Amino acid sequence: MVKIAILDDWQDVARGSADWSLLASRADLTFFADAFDNEDQAAAALADSDILLTMRERTAFPATLLRRLPKLRMIGITGANVATLDLAACSRQGVVVCNTAGGGSGAPFATAELALGLLIAAARAIPVADATMRAGGFQRGVPVGVSLAGKTLGIVGLGRLGSRMARYGAALDMKVIAWSPNLTEARAEAAGARLARKAELMAVSDAISVHMVLSPRSRGVIGAEDIDLMKTGAILINTSRGPLIDQGALVAAVRAGRINAVLDVYDKEPLPRDHPLRAAGNTVLTPHLGYGVEETWRDFYPRSVENALAFLDGAPIRVLNAS
Repeated sequence: MVKIAILDDWQDVARGSADWSLLASRADLTFFADAFDNEDQAAAALADSDILLTMRERTAFPATLLRRLPKLRMIGITGANVATLDLAACSRQGVVVCNTAGGGSGAPFATAELALGLLIAAARAIPVADATMRAGGFQRGVPVGVSLAGKTLGIVGLGRLGSRMARYGAALDMKVIAWSPNLTEARAEAAGARLARKAELMAVSDAISVHMVLSPRSRGVIGAEDIDLMKTGAILINTSRGPLIDQGALVAAVRAGRINAVLDVYDKEPLPRDHPLRAAGNTVLTPHLGYGVEETWRDFYPRSVENALAFLDGAPIRVLNAS
């Protein structure tokens, strides 16, 4: 029987987000809730799989791993493209790759909404306040928060999500400034922000929210010298991708108590249990929840099922590497 692996279902949402019954009648389905520790573990677990239905970049598929999956015939990815999948290697190996692009609206601003929530949570020490209440306390030990009105919000990357974050900042009566390598004054103004130089943004912002796509060019776009410019006590929010920020410099600034790191994404995910960010008091941490809302799952998983069924029928759809 055909074996299908549904990968990286970290919140156990896959089964309830689509009707799997027709696919289950034609294939043996295995749902993986936990991340693989390394390539060897992934290769061993997936060696007998004919089809893999993946979730974004959670498990990387370089050529080295693909070569160790001799039975693999199809990979279904969620979204339009996945940077951690070697598409050329799939083509060489005869593996069909299908995506879920062209779906419904899903939740296009879910990540920006989370960034707003994280900003307010950090400004008002909401995680500490909640933990204190649950422990039987009240105000004692809860840090005094700050008002965001009148403060400066710096946005790195003013695309779809960054522009939405600019609107949220304006709604809070914050001064909004923005920078990205190709941002123009006109585009910044259209989004309700003022174009700033990168160094200025890092130095004057009370909170900085990063909204850039990870690429070789943008990796480390917030470097040690940028973090050194930040105000003491400033909030640095990252809901995009961990490697956009120099992690060593970030950890050093957090450990020194200079800045507040507010993070939904990390260089390595899941974040290791012993990672120093987990122990720091001046952090607010969420487990890469940005796009992960009900509306997203109800878009991704039914299309993943459709892709697998179409492939089994011999007429694959939404194929990325069609010859």
